[in-house]
Amino acid sequence: MHPFFILAAFVPCFTLGWESPQYRELTRIWQDNFVGTKGHLPNLANWNIIDGDIGVNNELQIYTTDTRNIQLSGGDTLQLVPWKDEGAPRGWTSGRVESIYTLTPLSGKLTRIESVLRFGSNSGVSKQGLWPAFWMLGSSIRQGISWPFCGEIDIMENINGELVGHGTLHFESRPGISADTSIPDQGWHTWRVEIDRRPDILDQESIAWFLDDSEYHRVHKNDINDDEAWERLAHSPFFLVLNMAVGGNWPGNPNDATQDGYGSMVEYGYVAHYSS
Repeated sequence: MHPFFILAAFVPCFTLGWESPQYRELTRIWQDNFVGTKGHLPNLANWNIIDGDIGVNNELQIYTTDTRNIQLSGGDTLQLVPWKDEGAPRGWTSGRVESIYTLTPLSGKLTRIESVLRFGSNSGVSKQGLWPAFWMLGSSIRQGISWPFCGEIDIMENINGELVGHGTLHFESRPGISADTSIPDQGWHTWRVEIDRRPDILDQESIAWFLDDSEYHRVHKNDINDDEAWERLAHSPFFLVLNMAVGGNWPGNPNDATQDGYGSMVEYGYVAHYSS
């Protein structure tokens, strides 16, 4: 559990005082702690708000710029909220943002990307088909390099309200390398990935996943055995993605028990990038 916040009752608007932590051995390079007025969009200097059908994974949602789907809480958090909508082509709307900011893991440095987030209070049985995530895409996709050749690092994915978090690498020569970890509850927890380029021996470079400071997954370059893929995963620019998908190939579609609204949202307290 992250130590730098004061909890309040779970309601759509509440007061929290957020600041991403400072670490003795690291310098904070960039952050967004989602300060702003309740019901407003996040800082448009930091984020592209996705609007429309992105056509991936057989997902159902249409992403919108409506603050019903994506809003600052007024308590220094960002809320992405899925809603049933008979007017939407496949019955759901939701929220997704992608950072304008890009980060590049530097040679000889440890790069850390983290967020503190929580899930809505609805029970797992009422979250069939919901798919919140905190992840990164290689920014070469913005220059026309297709997925998965651009590289993808999933810092946290969760499906169907299960108390399980998934961390994954996607790249061109394999379907992905993944691991998962148990989540104690739906409340606030810190999710982190570290790209370690400090080793002098290239094959010892690694990418590691953490929940609340505990490492649960690590991949070294020699586990990949693909120099070009590792270059894109550990040496190249990335942007950050926060989203709440609905349906799709992995979780399957919602059912009659699936509930929409704030009780099914994902909420982010801050997102930050650090380097040694």
